[in-house]
Amino acid sequence: MKVRLFEIFTSVEGEGILYGTKTLFVRLAGCPFTCFYCDTKESLPLNSGTEYTIEEANELIDTNLQDQTYKVNFTGGDPLIQHEAVAQLAKHIQNKNIPTYLESSCFDIDRFNHVLPFMDIVKIEFKTKDSDFVDSEHYEKLIGHTMKCLESSVKSKKTTYIKIVVSSKTQLDEFKKLIDEIFNNILKENINGFVIQPTYGISEPSLDLLLNLYDVVFPYYIDVKVVPQLHKFIGAP
Repeated sequence: MKVRLFEIFTSVEGEGILYGTKTLFVRLAGCPFTCFYCDTKESLPLNSGTEYTIEEANELIDTNLQDQTYKVNFTGGDPLIQHEAVAQLAKHIQNKNIPTYLESSCFDIDRFNHVLPFMDIVKIEFKTKDSDFVDSEHYEKLIGHTMKCLESSVKSKKTTYIKIVVSSKTQLDEFKKLIDEIFNNILKENINGFVIQPTYGISEPSLDLLLNLYDVVFPYYIDVKVVPQLHKFIGAP
């Protein structure tokens, strides 16, 4: 089995509920989606990065794994593009008793369920319609897959949290519709966090909009947080 990796590096986690933790990032190549705010566009092509055997990739991870690393983050691109390889790499990490973390748009429930047993922490990212994730014709289908992934992660008792990236384009009514749908499918007690992440450097939302979006989530989940990409502010990758 082969895997195409774009880069491996250690940095400070700048997003989500575990921001500030020392993390080894394993960035996989390939993503078919077109989010306008993507900050890793160079990793999107399926032929980007370098191809390795699983054994070579495991050795590369071992070489780059520093002491006191809190977790290993599988990111992209989108890791589910190479789900079989990701499962093998994550299993290798779990054998070292280091938590594994999946960062994906969760666009396919079958691929997601394949890697889920080898993940300890799962970020479920719901895309808004205005993200240009996909065209409107396919949006509802992909959101349906994301919802199934959320339910599967919760059922498997993984540390699960939700993230939604918002911008100045985000429509309050569409956002509310999405939040209603999420909490009609899961109980608030079964997730470990809810993060609203503003875009950085492009179509940044106003404070008023962020507060309004916060107010939409709060009645469902009082621990909702607005968390920007903190690594951007310290110049970390």
